[in-house]
Amino acid sequence: MLQEKFKNYRIILASGSPRRQQFLKELDIDFEIQLKDIEEIYPEHLQAEEITNFLAKLKASAFVADLQPNDILITSDTIVWLNNKALGKPKDYEDAFEMITEMSGKTHKVITSVCIKTTEKEVVFYEETLVTFAELTPEEIKYYLNNYQPFDKAGSYGIQEWIGLVAIQKIEGSYANVVGLPTHRLYEELMKF
Repeated sequence: MLQEKFKNYRIILASGSPRRQQFLKELDIDFEIQLKDIEEIYPEHLQAEEITNFLAKLKASAFVADLQPNDILITSDTIVWLNNKALGKPKDYEDAFEMITEMSGKTHKVITSVCIKTTEKEVVFYEETLVTFAELTPEEIKYYLNNYQPFDKAGSYGIQEWIGLVAIQKIEGSYANVVGLPTHRLYEELMKF
C-alpha cells in the first residue's frame, strides 16, 4: 500500500539501525539509507518524550539543505525512561551492566519518537511502551552482555534477544516500539501524510 502511495517519492531513512531498516523493508516501502554524524546532545531540562522528540528533529535538521521536493525523510530516536531519567546507549560495559541492574525487577518505559520531514512539512510523533523486567542475577546480566554485546541499544538491551526471552515478564504497548520503531504509528502517519 505504501509503495503505491509513495511511488513518485524518494523515502530516506536516516538510521544505521539494522532493526529499523528491517521494519521499513517489512512495511513494503522502497527506501534508501543516508547517515550523517550527529552529536546526540539535548538540553538538560528536557524530560521523557521531550528528549526523543528533540533528538528525532535534530537528526532531521542535519538533512534540511539536501532535501529535494520529492524526498520524504524519516528519523527516529529511542530512550529507556526509568526513575525520571533517560537511559540511552551505554558508554561501555560497566555502564551497560549498571543500566540492566537498575532495570532488574522494575517496570520502565521505552519511548521512541519519529520525525517525518519534507521540504514543506514536518510531523513528529512518539510512542511509549511499558516493559517489566524480572529480577536478574549479576551472572545473568554478564552472560547477556558478554554474548550479545547490546552496546548500540538504548537501555543496553534488545527485546528480540535472549534477555527478552528470559527477563521480560510483561509488556504494555507496541513490541515494535521497544525494538526501536513504532511501525503501526509510522504506517498510520505515512498513510495520512
